[in-house]
Amino acid sequence: MRGPKPPVSVLVIDDEPNHAATLAEILEGEGFEVTTATSGERGLKTLSVQPFDIVVTDLVMHPVDGMDVLREAKANHPGTEVILVSGQGSVDQAVKAIKEGAANYLTKPLELAEVREKVGEVARRIRGERDPRTRMTGARHAESADSDPDFPEIVGRSKALRRILDVVRKVAPTPVPVLITGSNGTGKELIARAIHRLSPRRDRPFVALNCGALPESTIESELFGHVKGAFTGAEKTREGRIEYANEGTLFLDEIGEMSVGMQVKLLRVLEQGEIVPVGANEAKHVNVRILAATNRNPEDEIAKGNFREDLFYRLRGVQIHVPDLKDRREDIPLLLNHFLEEANRNLGTRVEGFTEECLDRLVNYEWPGNIRQLKNVVTNMVLMAGEGMLTPEDLPDEILGASARSHALVTMDTLEGLSLSKIEEYMIRHYLERFEGNRAKVAGALGISERTLYRKLKEYGINP
Repeated sequence: MRGPKPPVSVLVIDDEPNHAATLAEILEGEGFEVTTATSGERGLKTLSVQPFDIVVTDLVMHPVDGMDVLREAKANHPGTEVILVSGQGSVDQAVKAIKEGAANYLTKPLELAEVREKVGEVARRIRGERDPRTRMTGARHAESADSDPDFPEIVGRSKALRRILDVVRKVAPTPVPVLITGSNGTGKELIARAIHRLSPRRDRPFVALNCGALPESTIESELFGHVKGAFTGAEKTREGRIEYANEGTLFLDEIGEMSVGMQVKLLRVLEQGEIVPVGANEAKHVNVRILAATNRNPEDEIAKGNFREDLFYRLRGVQIHVPDLKDRREDIPLLLNHFLEEANRNLGTRVEGFTEECLDRLVNYEWPGNIRQLKNVVTNMVLMAGEGMLTPEDLPDEILGASARSHALVTMDTLEGLSLSKIEEYMIRHYLERFEGNRAKVAGALGISERTLYRKLKEYGINP
């Protein structure tokens, strides 16, 4: 029989004793175990002798302020969640606090409902991490994701991801430009779409453009549009992506690939809210929020002369860095389960889950291609297994430690319009021909066991 859960411990720090007492009373009424400190110095001293699950601290105190408390708490007690409170709330302060590791941010005068909601949300996360029943990393299922109504399309609950989403919540309602950095495949566009969806522009267009996917000769027309006769083939006037996004959001992916000349024209949009279509003589006014992303280091590109410093600072009202998947491994089981279920729905397969050994190998793999690679690997494994549990025998070569064969992976785009049986048969015949009937090599290239390959050969009547 399970004993009662230990209460979540909270340290309240405020240099106004009445405020500290009021907040403590509210939290005690919600079942928290509360300790108070009436200065930043006393708070740090209390933290030095006793760990707490949550610290709720006033921001403006002297000489030790809330940011000092936050930094000390995160440095010495990484598991402690910190919520900052201030009567001088602003988006800038909130963003700075979240970047430093704060779990949330409250403004005075405090509202009872807001305190309950935000402290309660952090407490539920802590209780969930304590409860082994919330971790289903056994034979049948990977770990289940926490549901977050604000971000239904984003899977994960690592601290790194939660901090990003907290920043998104703060900046989304504002007109501030956002620069999203991170490696390929980390989900930068998902972050941009979440910002748009939580913004006042949510009912207007979200328009995405990959600057690295277009040749230099067409990107200006694609962005700014053109008038009839502006160049050979311009048979009619056409709006560009910026006009499509008017009153909404424009997401420029791989902004670092844009030429310096195009950067000058984009700077005009940010500074003056105007565009000049190719071949036009007059400017058009536009009202668009620009979100940008890059897989490069912007400061390095500025130093090399590849990126304008003035544009960088215009785009980086707030900068959000999305870490590589290997740096937030606790999200991997959630993503594996998510993409397994998605693949089952799309392919009509009946794969039940991952064995513990298989899951362990997947979690500990480096994932150089990040979430995009993980999705493709899971899709391929589900496709080839068809049913039952996924075991280490179903893993592709790059995860088993053999030479990587990325061409053996099947993406969802490749699958579109083809039946499951046709895809399987095509892949098997292709590799049988390539490896001259060598079943071991065929199985290795497909990322399946020889036993599974033998079953598939019989199923499709293939005699190598």
